[in-house]
Amino acid sequence: MIWLALFFVAPLLTLLRIALSVQESRFTQEFDFSWQWSNFTDVVSDDRTRQIFLRSFRYAGIATVLCILIGYPMAYVIAFRGGRYRNLLLGLVVVPFFTSYLIRTIAWTTIMGDNGPFLGLVDRLQLTGTLDAVGFTDAGRLLQTQWAVIGGLTYNFLPFMVLPIYVSLEKIDVRFVEAAKDLYSSAPRAFRKVTLPLSLPGVFAGTLLTFIPATGDFVNAQFLGGPNNRMIGNIVQSRFLQLNQYTTAAAISIILMVIITVAVLVYAKVLGTEELSV
Repeated sequence: MIWLALFFVAPLLTLLRIALSVQESRFTQEFDFSWQWSNFTDVVSDDRTRQIFLRSFRYAGIATVLCILIGYPMAYVIAFRGGRYRNLLLGLVVVPFFTSYLIRTIAWTTIMGDNGPFLGLVDRLQLTGTLDAVGFTDAGRLLQTQWAVIGGLTYNFLPFMVLPIYVSLEKIDVRFVEAAKDLYSSAPRAFRKVTLPLSLPGVFAGTLLTFIPATGDFVNAQFLGGPNNRMIGNIVQSRFLQLNQYTTAAAISIILMVIITVAVLVYAKVLGTEELSV
């Protein structure tokens, strides 16, 4: 409780106090607390900020879905088919963490670059026109597009999805699945009725660990996206560190946290799990 009070509640209250204050000058960090609710209304009424909010949630949502689609099969194979290579496979999942998040993201600028291996393969397969037509690339370029940002988010947060799902799957008693098959259930039906419901806490935990930081991320949008792909984290970062607009930056941060909190509560209710068993 002391830890939470010092490093969560106190900073949060400080941020809320700044959001309700008037900044005397953009060149100082002196604030006059006066219940300045207009800081919040200015943010909500700004069309550009609302669009960036929606873009951030869309990018984070798509990246989270992709992480589930990729991460669940990975976790399933490691948990039930890994055998003696299970620890090695888990190690490969966390190997990217041995490198800086920033370095990993910058490395993707080379992979996705105009002369990078990905577009080189696309050109050899003569798929450039097809990818342009479906909106995956823009004039033969992948960098500075929305899919570059989403791809970076998916890659960087994929381990946060795999590990909770793996822990949830690894705790399942295989005798439950065997009992379902003994009752003449097919393998797909046993998965839907037994394995998937028992692994939902892991999916829930992985979704939180992926969606929440992805929504506020600004590194991927800065290096992989262009001016039209900025996320709300870029706005907060620029207002705090470049424009010195602390009050509006704090207001945006508070609004983002409130929206995410409500979304998480609704998601937990829909998913039917109120606690994490991983």
